[in-house]
Amino acid sequence: MLDDSKPLFVAVAEQIEDGILDGSYPEDAAVPSTNELAAFLRINPATAGKGLGLLVDAGVLIKRRGIGMFVAPGARAALRERRKLAFEDQFIAPLLREAAALGISPAELANMITKEVAR
Repeated sequence: MLDDSKPLFVAVAEQIEDGILDGSYPEDAAVPSTNELAAFLRINPATAGKGLGLLVDAGVLIKRRGIGMFVAPGARAALRERRKLAFEDQFIAPLLREAAALGISPAELANMITKEVAR
């Protein structure tokens, strides 16, 4: 389902990105059309189109005139790299700042993470 905490067209774009990352839409595969997305998600076609437009602008999708939208070559790798950088900014950097403020060494932090993964 779509994330209500962000603009609808951004959530639409992220849903397509998720499909690319999980392999539902491999490179060079067609993605749902604006009208298909709008009908499935029960949203305005203009909103669905704006979400797809974001992905075209980002180079994730390519338009093939008269045929539809397709996953661009290298899109999966590019999305994975972009999301890794966002993960670092949103989660790792704040974690390290808080650990430093609490006097937790990198080794202690790594140990905490290892223990949590084992749970």
